[in-house]
Amino acid sequence: MKLVRYGEKGAEKPGLIDRSGQLRDLSAHVKDLTGEAYSPESLKKLAALDPAALPAVSGKPRFGAPVTGISKFVAIGLNYSDHAKETGADIPSEPIIFMKANTSLSGPNDPVEKPRGSTKLDWEVEIAAIIGTRAKYVSEADALNHVAGYCVCNDVSERAFQIERLGQWTKGKSHDTFGPLGPWLATKDEIKDVQNLSMWLDVNGQRRQTGSTKTMIFSMAKCISYVSQFMTLLPGDIITTGTPARRRPRHEAADLPQCRRCRHARHRRPRRAAPGDHRGVRRTRITHRRHARACPGHPRLTV
Repeated sequence: MKLVRYGEKGAEKPGLIDRSGQLRDLSAHVKDLTGEAYSPESLKKLAALDPAALPAVSGKPRFGAPVTGISKFVAIGLNYSDHAKETGADIPSEPIIFMKANTSLSGPNDPVEKPRGSTKLDWEVEIAAIIGTRAKYVSEADALNHVAGYCVCNDVSERAFQIERLGQWTKGKSHDTFGPLGPWLATKDEIKDVQNLSMWLDVNGQRRQTGSTKTMIFSMAKCISYVSQFMTLLPGDIITTGTPARRRPRHEAADLPQCRRCRHARHRRPRRAAPGDHRGVRRTRITHRRHARACPGHPRLTV
């Protein structure tokens, strides 16, 4: 299944995308897509529904993040061998854990707010796991049994806050809207091999990242198991697992969302993999485009 939350911010409804791409309403069967809705029992009930019997949703409503009510938003840094190589960093001997504030979570197409004093706003395409059952001290072999599904995450950062000021990475990762997620969660049965997913990202129409989860240093299972040794993962929790290499240096002037008037960039939805391509949840790209209103230097990020 491809599960979504759609509607105005704060009033989202649960839905699913059927095989034809039609959005259908799930409100009669589940109140919202919280961690409880992603339990194995709940997913089994939803999977048993006939999508054709669900109300079709007309138009093109906004998509919110495909999960709400999370207890934590965990991230793994420097987890792709090509990314580590480009930064000149040593391959880490253990996964690098950091946190993003829960309030950074946002819809995949929502405006991204540029923080006050920001000079190095940045983007990273990643694959995230959504936890379906409580995980504490789980083994690597058992880790994926605790996953409800996967989705695309854009780990937005303010690098000056993260790297050039004192303290941990969290303050450069946690501004409101710094966690676009979605548009949908693909349940595990949709993904044959989470370690064989294609991913890419475009900025201003030019390719900036091309990668695959094949080059992850620590597998999805390893990341989940490792994090569970230090904190209890609850249903709905998000673990986003790092980003592949870039083709050009960070922070080029054309790459940054610049808008002194409204301090926003814009995200648009991820693209699905081509029909018959089972290697990815979706092939992802991020592109800057102009805002609907005239605003020099105000691009949009398109996933």
